[in-house]
Amino acid sequence: MFKNHPKGLVLAALSNMGERFGYYIMNAVLLLFLCSKFGLDEETGGIIYSCFYAGIYVLSLVGGLIADRLQNYKGTIMTGLLVMASGYIILAIPILSTATNITWLLPLTCLALLFIALGNGLFKGNLQVIIGQMYDNPQYSHKRDSGFQIFYVFINIGGLIAPFVAPLLRGWWLGKHHLLYNADLPALCHQYIEQGANFGAEKLSNLSELIVKTGGTVSSDVSAFCTQYLDVFNTGVHYSFIASVAAMSVSLAIFFFGKKILPNPIKKESKVENYTAEEKKKMAGEIKQRIYALLAVLGIAVFFWLSFHQNGTSLSLFARDFVVTSTVPPEIWQAINPFFVIVLTPLIMFIFGSLSKRGKEISTPKKIAFGMGIAGIAFLFLSIISYINGYPSATEFRDLADTAKEGLKLGPWVLVVLYFFLTVAELFISPLGLSFVSKVAPKNLQGLCQGLWLAATAVGNGLLWIGPWLYNKYSIWECWIVFVILCAISMVIMLSMVRWLERVTK
Repeated sequence: MFKNHPKGLVLAALSNMGERFGYYIMNAVLLLFLCSKFGLDEETGGIIYSCFYAGIYVLSLVGGLIADRLQNYKGTIMTGLLVMASGYIILAIPILSTATNITWLLPLTCLALLFIALGNGLFKGNLQVIIGQMYDNPQYSHKRDSGFQIFYVFINIGGLIAPFVAPLLRGWWLGKHHLLYNADLPALCHQYIEQGANFGAEKLSNLSELIVKTGGTVSSDVSAFCTQYLDVFNTGVHYSFIASVAAMSVSLAIFFFGKKILPNPIKKESKVENYTAEEKKKMAGEIKQRIYALLAVLGIAVFFWLSFHQNGTSLSLFARDFVVTSTVPPEIWQAINPFFVIVLTPLIMFIFGSLSKRGKEISTPKKIAFGMGIAGIAFLFLSIISYINGYPSATEFRDLADTAKEGLKLGPWVLVVLYFFLTVAELFISPLGLSFVSKVAPKNLQGLCQGLWLAATAVGNGLLWIGPWLYNKYSIWECWIVFVILCAISMVIMLSMVRWLERVTK
C-alpha cells in the first residue's frame, strides 16, 4: 500500500489515526451525552453539537493562518494535540448535573468543547498541509491522490474502533452498580425529576416498566432511582473521555519522536518576474476562473456535509428511537461508516484506476456530482422505509407506550444499507474534494483555498441543527425527504457545471 510513497506518510497517518480515535470516542456519544447528562431537548443539544462541529472547521482556518505566519506547522500540530487533551480532561471529570449547578457545569462543558475544537483546528489542516508538502516532491507528485486516499483510510481505522469504547465503559460501569443500559430511560428520568407530581400517568407507567427492566424496583423512591441512574449512566461516559486523553498522548508521542522525517516548509526565493500587460491580464482571468470554480464546488460541499454529518445528530437519534438497539447501543452504529470506508476505498480506487487505463476516466467534478446523487439515494431509502411504516414525528413516537414502540422498530439491517450508500457518497466527495481544491487552487493561494474548503464544511456543520428540528417536528419520512431534495438539486447543479469545471482544472 505504501510502496512508492514518502516515508513520512506512515508517521502522519498513524499520528492522525490516534487523534481521530480519541475524537470519535467523544463524537460518537456527544449529542446523546448532552441530552442524558443535562436533560436538554434534542433541538438544543443539536445546536450545541452544530456549533461545536462548525467550530472545528472554522478554527482550522485560524490554525492554518497561525502556522503559515509562524512557518512552524509541526509546532502548531503538537500544540493542537495538547489543547485537545485539556478539553478531554475537563470532560472526563464526572460531576452529576443538578438544578443548582447546571448554570456553571453546562458552560464548563461547552468550554471543554471549545478547547477540543481549537486544538483540532491547530492540528487537522496543518497535518494535511505537511502531507501535501511530501507530494510537492516531483518523485512522489504522481501519487498525490492515492496518498490522500491512504491517509483517509487511516482516519477511519480510528473511527472504526472508537464508537465501541464509550458504550463498553458505560455498560461496564452500569453493571458494577447492578444496572442495565436503556437508551430511553435518561430522558424520562430527567422529566420525572423536573415535573414530579405533574408527571403524566402514561409516562409514569413507561418509566416504571423501564426501571424494572434496568434493575430497579418501582416500590422504591422513583426520584432517588432516577438520580442514581443518571449519575451512573453519565459517569460511565465520562470515563470514556479518559480514553480520548490517552489517545491524544499516543498521537503526540508518535508525532514528536518521528517529526524529523517530515518535510519543512520550503523557503520562498525572492525572484522578480517580468510579465507583459497582456500576460498579466490573462493570468488574472485564469485565477478568477479558478476561484469561481472553487466557490461553485464549495457551495455543493455545504449541502453534502449538512446531509452526511446527520450521522452524529438526527441519524444517531433515529438509531436510538426507531431501530432495535437492545443488544447494540445506538452509538456503535456509527462504526459502520468507517468500516465501509476501509473496505470500499481499495475497490473504488481499483474501479477508478481501471477506467483511467481504458481511457474512460471520470473527472473529479463528475465524481462529486455522482456522490451527491448517491447521498440522495441513502436518504430516499430511509424516507421510503419510514413512510411504509407510517412513522410520526419522533416527539409523537416517544410518547407511545413502550410495548407499542418496540413493535414498530426496524431491524439493524436498515442502518447497514443506509451507511453503505452514505459511505460510497463520502468516498466520491470528501477525498476527491480535497484533490479538486489542490488542482484548481492558484499556486500562491493554496493555503487560503484549503481554508475555504474547511469553511464550507463549517457552514454545513453549522446547519446540522436542522436535522434534529425536522426529526422532532414532522413525520420522519418528511424529515428525510428534505435531504433527498437537497442532494438531488446539488447533483443537478453540479452536473450542469461539469464541462466548465473540467476546462478550468485542465
